[in-house]
Amino acid sequence: MHKLTVLYGHPTDVETFETYYKTKHLPLAATMKGVAKLELTKILGTTDGSKPEFYRMAEIYFSDMEQLQKTMSSPEGQATSADLENFATGGVQVMIGVLE
Repeated sequence: MHKLTVLYGHPTDVETFETYYKTKHLPLAATMKGVAKLELTKILGTTDGSKPEFYRMAEIYFSDMEQLQKTMSSPEGQATSADLENFATGGVQVMIGVLE
């Protein structure tokens, strides 16, 4: 299984981010076919009590690399990726991994 991890930096306006994320971005992401599982995490803190580097994390699972590439290169995947610039004011990092 392969995973696309999206790490969101702290937004300039949390309320605006959350509203857009829940009402626009997630419904857009839900149109992507081939996703095996989706996990969303709101990061609360670190073990030493300091501010975490990231605000949110999305983990999108696919059966294999071929499916990940097919989904993300589809019109729905491209639209979801392009939408990040509309609300991720704290920056975003996207990584691909394989579960072991």
